[in-house]
Amino acid sequence: MSQIATKKRIGAEAVEEKGWLGAHKWLLLRRISQLSILALFLLGPLAGIWIVKGNLNYSYTLGVLPLTDPYVALQSLVAGHVPETLGLVGFAIVLLFYFLVGGRVYCSWVCPINMVTDAAGWLRDRLGIKGASSLSAKTRYWILGMTFIGSAVTGMVLWELINPVSMLHRGLIFGIGTAWMVVLAIFLFDLFVMSRGWCGRLCPVGAFYSLIGRWSPVRISANKRSACNDCMDCFEVCPEPQVIRPALKGEGKGVGPVILAPNCTNCGRCIDVCSKDVFTYGLRFNNPASTEKSGT
Repeated sequence: MSQIATKKRIGAEAVEEKGWLGAHKWLLLRRISQLSILALFLLGPLAGIWIVKGNLNYSYTLGVLPLTDPYVALQSLVAGHVPETLGLVGFAIVLLFYFLVGGRVYCSWVCPINMVTDAAGWLRDRLGIKGASSLSAKTRYWILGMTFIGSAVTGMVLWELINPVSMLHRGLIFGIGTAWMVVLAIFLFDLFVMSRGWCGRLCPVGAFYSLIGRWSPVRISANKRSACNDCMDCFEVCPEPQVIRPALKGEGKGVGPVILAPNCTNCGRCIDVCSKDVFTYGLRFNNPASTEKSGT
């Protein structure tokens, strides 16, 4: 059977057991979240309805709630620019939020570029594109460090020169232009060069938020890991598949079912595609240690 046909079966068991909606629940909720946030930012400049002013770097909601991207704020600080009081308040609010729910939640539930890279991944699977260039997942942390060093040296928020999220916003407001070329380049990179390459290997924003969420209480847990039938669907759909194995397979005594890896995006796709309902959302504290070695 062809590679394309094999790929199409991912999640088929879950659809049979839970129905199509049940097997796509968290994916649909993520898309609603991403599109709703994007729409709120676009309503002002496109329709004159100013519920939210600004963008994901800094916004002011209903004239009351300031929100500041901590990554941008810290670059501003090392560049020698201290944010105003509202900016610092927004910094604290966002920092606390992502610490509690998991930093990489930004990547899967907020960032609009995630929809672009997911689309590239979907098309890559349908076309049966195999093979890819290889980069270490640590590359994004090196890029993260360089953006701070570069900001300190140049006195500018360096990431904003190429930030694809900001460029996507500008492209949607002002139409086709250079901004769209960056977004297209990311799509083509993930499609032809490296599967999950942008989010999983290069994006410093994801690297930064993984550091914020390292000790976040909200986690995905493989509570029913003994029911796992090794279908591998969770590994296929996970944007960071390396985070699954320690919790799912135990890998020895004392390893609990909670996914503790900071690069887990809490996207919920493993929950969706599992026909055995192995995974669920939970808390890092509810992590009973395994008393025996996993047999698989």
